[in-house]
Amino acid sequence: MSEKKRNRIEIIQGSLLYRDQRISGFDIATCIEVIEHMDEPRLKAFERVVFEFAKPKSVIVTTPNVEYNELFENLPEGQYRHRDHRFEWTRDQFKNWAKEICERFGYTVEISGIGEADNQRGTPTQMGVFRR
Repeated sequence: MSEKKRNRIEIIQGSLLYRDQRISGFDIATCIEVIEHMDEPRLKAFERVVFEFAKPKSVIVTTPNVEYNELFENLPEGQYRHRDHRFEWTRDQFKNWAKEICERFGYTVEISGIGEADNQRGTPTQMGVFRR
């Protein structure tokens, strides 16, 4: 990478649960496999920080599809994919959450899946691409 490009990169550390002016005004934000690591009651803070205060033009959110879990041979029934996951949503739960985000913050969303699809359980990962 050229020095000019390298000088345009800034790495910061922060939290998506607290308002931070440093993350405002970007074209895109990605929250890849993040939300399932938050306690569900803390999601409202995340939603406001990302969609209300930072207001990127686009936001990509991915999260596991819990319906797919039964296809993992080594994952005991009722257990999440990672010990730090606080929840894993069904496709309907994710769609409902995404719809609420759109209604509250003026975004549209396109829902899709990532990975090989099972006819009844969908894909292992679900993705929402939000745009305003």
